[in-house]
Amino acid sequence: MADAHKRPAAPEPLPSPVVDNHCHLDIDGGEAESLPAAAALEAAAAVGVSRVVQIGCDLHSARWTREILDEYDQLIGGVSLHPNETPHLVETGKLDEALHEIETIATSHERIRAIGETGLDYYRTGEQGRAAQHESFRAHIDMAKRLDKTLVIHDRDAHGDVLDVLDEVGTPERTVMHCFSGDAEFARAYLDRGCWLSFSGVVTFKNAPNVRDALHVTPMDRILVETDAPFLTPAPHRGKPNASYLLPHTLRMMADALDCELEELCRATDANTEAAYGGTWGS
Repeated sequence: MADAHKRPAAPEPLPSPVVDNHCHLDIDGGEAESLPAAAALEAAAAVGVSRVVQIGCDLHSARWTREILDEYDQLIGGVSLHPNETPHLVETGKLDEALHEIETIATSHERIRAIGETGLDYYRTGEQGRAAQHESFRAHIDMAKRLDKTLVIHDRDAHGDVLDVLDEVGTPERTVMHCFSGDAEFARAYLDRGCWLSFSGVVTFKNAPNVRDALHVTPMDRILVETDAPFLTPAPHRGKPNASYLLPHTLRMMADALDCELEELCRATDANTEAAYGGTWGS
């Protein structure tokens, strides 16, 4: 038990640079060995993860995301109110104020490219909070469209309702399904709406054959890869703190599952992330 929170060793470097499509550099993973942003980005670069999409999903982390973009040009950012944040904001009458601040932050830096993660989460929020989540989700979709930002969707145990909202208000031109957790049927539904599907360490879990089925039906030009660090650490290190430097484990498993060359998958996911988020990234 003493080593339960010790960071795993670095994997073999990737043959071609890739982007960690979704990461929370500001969240402490509870590890015994701290890994601040500078060290996390250095460790990632050493194994071929050359760029990172930093996601701030409450007001505090959105502000932090805006600030750190000035320090590291290998980062772009996304900002939003996570669906699990919104019921309390609605109850206290502060949702509109919080959304206004998110929009202000989103327009304050050229490398804030995304509105998200936003969406619906029925795992942690019960039925009493769903109306608030729907209200916030619609507001974020509208914001992404008005600001010409990429929409990053969090969908947990709410696949059908997410699709219903997208069909009702219209899917933004650039939409990413963060940490895709559905099966092949839902993958096709999101793909039909023009989304990119971002696969996390969940695709390496033995109990997630549905996610691997989804991977198989996703065209190579619609596949993204992420850590969601410090969460969802891939096998063989599941249960330990996650970080961008562990992304090669997920990519290698995905390449094996797809029976394709690892370098081909690296190049594809790298190009796909640029297509999804646009603009220049720096070094």
